[in-house]
Amino acid sequence: MIKGFSHYWTKKQIRDQLAVVQGKKAPTMVVTNTTYLNSYRKTWMQGNIWIHRDRIVYVGEAMPATQNDTEFVDASGKYVVPGYIEHHAHPFQLYNPLSLAKYAAERGTTTLINDNLPFFFHSTNKQALSLLDDIQKTPATMLWWVRYDAQTELKDNNDGFDYSNMKKWLEHPFVVQGGELTDWPSVLNGDDSILHWMQATKDVRKPIEGHFPGAGEKTLTQAAIIGVDGDHESMTADDVIKRLDVGMVASLRYSSIRPDLPRILKELHEKDFCQYDHLMMTTDGSPPHFMKHGFMEHLIQIAMDEGVPMIEAINMVTVNVATHFHMDDVLGMVAPGRIANLNFLQSKDNPMPTEVLAKGKWVRKDDKPCFPEIPFDWGEYGLGEMELDWDLTRNDFQFSMPLGVEMTNDVIMKPYQIDKDITMEELPENSDECFIILADRFGKWLVTTVVRGFAKNLYGFASSFSTTGDILLVGKSKQGLLDAFQELKKIKGGIVLLDRDRVVATVPLKIGGVLSSANLDEGLIDQEEQLRLALKERGYPHGDPIYSLLFFSSTHLPYVRITQKGIFDVKKKRVLFPSLMR
Repeated sequence: MIKGFSHYWTKKQIRDQLAVVQGKKAPTMVVTNTTYLNSYRKTWMQGNIWIHRDRIVYVGEAMPATQNDTEFVDASGKYVVPGYIEHHAHPFQLYNPLSLAKYAAERGTTTLINDNLPFFFHSTNKQALSLLDDIQKTPATMLWWVRYDAQTELKDNNDGFDYSNMKKWLEHPFVVQGGELTDWPSVLNGDDSILHWMQATKDVRKPIEGHFPGAGEKTLTQAAIIGVDGDHESMTADDVIKRLDVGMVASLRYSSIRPDLPRILKELHEKDFCQYDHLMMTTDGSPPHFMKHGFMEHLIQIAMDEGVPMIEAINMVTVNVATHFHMDDVLGMVAPGRIANLNFLQSKDNPMPTEVLAKGKWVRKDDKPCFPEIPFDWGEYGLGEMELDWDLTRNDFQFSMPLGVEMTNDVIMKPYQIDKDITMEELPENSDECFIILADRFGKWLVTTVVRGFAKNLYGFASSFSTTGDILLVGKSKQGLLDAFQELKKIKGGIVLLDRDRVVATVPLKIGGVLSSANLDEGLIDQEEQLRLALKERGYPHGDPIYSLLFFSSTHLPYVRITQKGIFDVKKKRVLFPSLMR
C-alpha cells in the first residue's frame, strides 16, 4: 500500500497520544484560556489545547488528568489560528528550502508545498528523496510536488522523468501533488506520456496543479477532463470564476511579477462574490526582495484590506488548502489529530503572529524569531560547492548567428534578425543589445547570440543561477564576459555584475551554484537588492531580473528560448539554431 501523508504517525505514537486523552500519560504542552478558530464552523471558540509532542490531541474545555512535566502556556488575550500554508512554493529563488522554511515559519507559515524541479537537474533520485525525508525532520512541514517535464529542452531528453524515477516520487508520502502542468499543450495534442503520469497521480489520490495563463473556457474544460484540479494563473476576477465554473480550485497570486491579488479581490467583490471556500493564495516563488513585507500573513492582510472577512482570509491559506490536498485530517485546523502548527495573534485585525508553534516547537516566542539553526550538508544531496574546472577562450566567442532574442517584458522573448556586425569586440553603448552566452556548467557546449532589452550599459554579467544551473553570460564587451566568468569561478558559483574597474554586485550561491546559504533577513535580501539596483542603473527595464534569468530557458513561455539544445522555437517545438560542442 502506498502511504500518504496521513500516515504521519506510527501505531506506537498513536497509542501514546491516545494515552494522553485517556489520562494515562501527560501531554507535553497545554495551551490554556484560548480563543481559537474553529475552521469548519467559521467561528471563534473558547477552550484548552492539549499537545503531545508534534500533534494536537484534544481541544475543548477539559484539562488533562495527568500533568507531569507538562508545559503550560496561558493564551489569555490571544487568538489562536492554524499555521498558514503556502501551497505553491518555488523554494529555490536564490534562497534554499531550509532558509525559506525558517523565514516563513517565523512569520506563521509553518507548511510549504514545494516545487521539486531543480532536483532533476542537480541530484540523483536517491539524493533528492533522501533530502525530502531529512528536511522533514525540521520544525517546518515541508511537502512537495512532482513535475512531469523539465520546462526546458535538455541534452539528455528529460531522462530524469523515466518510469522508475517518477513512480518513486509519486508514491513518496511527502509528495502531495502533481504538476505544475506547464506542458499541457502536448497533453491536449496527443502526448500520452505526461497523461500517463497524471493518471498515476490520481491513482494515489493526489491533486494536479495546472498552469493556464489566459486560458479560455474550452481550454479549461479540456484541462478538467485530463484531471487538473486547480490553477494559480488567474489574472482577473473573470479568470477566477472560469476556473471555479469548471470545478477547479482557484489560487490568487501575489508575486513579484504578478501582484494581482488586491485587484482580483476588488473585481470579485464588485461582482458581489462572497464564496471563498474554493479559493487559495500564493506568493508563487517570489525572490527575496519581495518577502520584505512578509509571507502568507502579508497576503492575509491584503485580503482583509480588500474586504475579505478575517476568518475567510485565514481559511484561504489553511483549511481550504488542506482540504484541496486531501490532508485536512492532519493539517489546516485547530482540532484533534492535526499537526501542532499554531499561530498566536495579538488581535483579530493582525494576522502576523507574536508566537508560533511548528510541530509543537516554538519557532517564534515573545514576538522574537527562534527557529533552530540546523546544520545541513547540501553536498550529500548533490548540491555541494560549484567547481568550474574549465575556461572560456576567445575561440568561444563566435557570434555569427543571424537570429537574436528580444525581451519585450519579464516573460515574453521574441526572435529578431540581427542587422549589425556582431563580430566586433564591443557592442555600441547607445544600443540596448548585449552579447549573451548560455554555457554548459561542465564546459561541453555553448549557445552564443545577442539579446535585446536586457540592459543598455552592462560591461560583464555572469550567473550560475538559471533554470538548469548552466552558465549565463551577458554584456556589451567580450572581455567583460571573460572577466565576469573568471569572477564567477572565483566565488564558486552565484551571480556577479562587473564594471570595467570593479565588481559592482555579487550574490554568492554556495549550494550547487544555484542556492544561497545565507538567511533571507541576514544578508540575502540586501545582496539581491544591490544586484537589482545595479542592473536598473545599467538599463535593465523589467520588473524582476531573478525571474529573467530563469525564463531565458523556460519553454513553457513564448516565443523563443535559449536552451541546452540551442535557440528553440516554443510554438513549433523545434531547434532553430543548435548549441555548439566545444
